[in-house]
Amino acid sequence: MKRLKVLISAYACRPGEGSEPGVGWNVVRELVEYHDLWVLTRSDNRTSIELALTRDPLPGLHFIYCDPPLLVQRLNYNYKLVHLHYYAWQIAAYMVARNLHKEINFDIVHHVTYVRYSSPSFLALLPVPFIWGTVGGGESAPKAFWEDFSWRGKVYELTRSLAHRIGELDPFTRLTARRSILVRATTEETATRLRQMGAKDVEIFPESGLSEVEIEQLAQIPLPIDRSNIRFISMARLLHWKGLHLGIRAFARANIPNSEYWILGDGVEKQRLEALVVSLGIEDRVKFWGRLPRQDTLQKLAESTVLLHPSLHDSGGWVCLEAMAAGRPPICLNLGGPATQVTTETGFKISAQTPDLAVAGLAAAMTQLAGDRELLASMSQAGRERVKEVYSWQHKGYLLAQLYSTIGCVDE
Repeated sequence: MKRLKVLISAYACRPGEGSEPGVGWNVVRELVEYHDLWVLTRSDNRTSIELALTRDPLPGLHFIYCDPPLLVQRLNYNYKLVHLHYYAWQIAAYMVARNLHKEINFDIVHHVTYVRYSSPSFLALLPVPFIWGTVGGGESAPKAFWEDFSWRGKVYELTRSLAHRIGELDPFTRLTARRSILVRATTEETATRLRQMGAKDVEIFPESGLSEVEIEQLAQIPLPIDRSNIRFISMARLLHWKGLHLGIRAFARANIPNSEYWILGDGVEKQRLEALVVSLGIEDRVKFWGRLPRQDTLQKLAESTVLLHPSLHDSGGWVCLEAMAAGRPPICLNLGGPATQVTTETGFKISAQTPDLAVAGLAAAMTQLAGDRELLASMSQAGRERVKEVYSWQHKGYLLAQLYSTIGCVDE
């Protein structure tokens, strides 16, 4: 395909990391195989990026570092005002990009990170075909589930919802939606909000991915040999919207002989979750491991059988991909990003109408997998194949490069 000149907006972009910094790095790492890239990112990403490029030079990949005014940077000490910093950075990035476009004459502009749908990308103002996303954040915890939240959790949900509504009303956010030649959304919930904001062409496309190296490493994890025991695992921050209270209640309800539930992670809900475990009388079978280094986390995953991921509004859901790549079928709620990743062949997606129904559905899925080792093996194999075929960064990069070529040809 013809090599195009592409400008990338990647506020979060750092090699060797997961989540959004990993999205930014892996997208450009794969795209430069096909197109010439100029990547706008923050200066505090510079050290990691330049170290990676020293070890593995990537011809055709150019990084431009910019920052918002110094006052905004100081206000964002310890990331306390990260959204203000991000907004101001977008303005600074546009000022740099406007001059850069006069020099380079870009064929495509693409906003890659952050993936927050309710914040604008000022690069949409450039006279160049603009792709927005993948963006997410339009998901929310169903109101029926709020009854289980602490006051802190309810305040968080109200504040989050209000922030998104204010963002949707921002004329620059609406302008971003209207000027995008294509918007990619993580979920249908986010896509619906984008269409309401004026986006004309919206498609569902996953934000998350795994590198070929990660997929191969996870594929090397053997399946559990001991068929007399089953161990469920959750890997998440201990926050109200991660739904771990639902997982604990489901584990108690299922009451599967010779079973354990391991919870990896830390957060403000830890004491409430530990108290719930004690109240249900299952403290001898539930283990809180805290936050572990990645290598230890992968070891715990290898010692487990099934991933339990009852999150109420994940846009991505990286942990489901890692579990599938390791042959551990996920049980998730039919919400957000995990619902787009998990299929009936690779795991269970449980209806999230009410907490009681969700707990019953989670418990039923746990019981079924514990009692049907053929189904467990089938889902393990299907999960590994799905990640390799759909969620490898190499595959996603190739598809995106083709999309650029299509848009570039139409624009000509």
